[in-house]
Amino acid sequence: MTKIKKELIFIYTENARIKIKELAKLFKESSQRIKYSLNVFEKERVIYNPYCIFDYSYFGLILFRVYFKGAYISEKDKSEIIKKLYENEYVVSIYELSGEFDLVVEIQSPNPSRFNKVLKNLSTTIPTLSNYKIILNLVTHMYPHLYLTNEDYLHSQVPSQIIIGGDRSIENFSSNEMTVTNNLLNNPKMWIKTLAKQSNLHTKTVKSVLQNLNEKKVIKGFKYVIDNNKLNIYKFRLFLKLHNLIKDREKDLMEYMLKKKEIVQAHKTVGDWDLEIDIESPDKILIRKLTIEIRESFKDIIETFNIMEFYQYYKKSYLPSYLFNPIQSTNP
Repeated sequence: MTKIKKELIFIYTENARIKIKELAKLFKESSQRIKYSLNVFEKERVIYNPYCIFDYSYFGLILFRVYFKGAYISEKDKSEIIKKLYENEYVVSIYELSGEFDLVVEIQSPNPSRFNKVLKNLSTTIPTLSNYKIILNLVTHMYPHLYLTNEDYLHSQVPSQIIIGGDRSIENFSSNEMTVTNNLLNNPKMWIKTLAKQSNLHTKTVKSVLQNLNEKKVIKGFKYVIDNNKLNIYKFRLFLKLHNLIKDREKDLMEYMLKKKEIVQAHKTVGDWDLEIDIESPDKILIRKLTIEIRESFKDIIETFNIMEFYQYYKKSYLPSYLFNPIQSTNP
């Protein structure tokens, strides 16, 4: 892949709502060429599943990550399971790993009790989803895919990290805010005029709502999923069980991850492990070296570790659709 295409993928996947004219100016290319390249990326599914990053904690939601073992045997079984999971109104993300666990499902609910009911219902309707491990997600740090380009001027175009989750005050959202949020959840790339029409609101009202949601830090960005396989990019998830963790060493670890361009995501969790680190690179040996470096640099706080290869995303979003069910209240 040419240099400009990698750089274009980098910017476009980090800001899915950026305008063609802005990209043309940034890359000193014609709008027609930029538009053609982006259309090819989407048509060939090099990038897919645009999504809006909502900070779910402002809605009073908790994120649970469920790792399933032996969820399916055949590709047909997998397709049917994913279809059923996709239709579940509490499921926000679905992806596949290679290793001890084969399918990962992220579920958002207002409380542990509701989550338990959702999970039990899934296990009943899909009997193969009976062997699993549950992880509670506390905070997620998202880092840009800096490894795609070494150009500093492009790195400066995107935030160094996005943080969602944690201890937030629950917001009270107006009906207009919920309507706009729902439309962005379903179509993150919807432009203002279309968004206004879909929301049955005036354009000025929609602009005001979006400004409000951004200022409240409810909306934190718009991105695309990258098909790592089509770009020959390796992706692994490193699982760490920590001990003897003091504030200074935790700070050191977070600063370390912020500086490593191959680290694209980190989740602080509660369960069998305390930290999940997603690492991506076109160089598999580099991922191994980075993993060893993490273990050696933080051996005083790492009790145990595991690593699994990431295969593919089937769904990625940041709010459950049940929130917008008329039966539900605005804040569950």
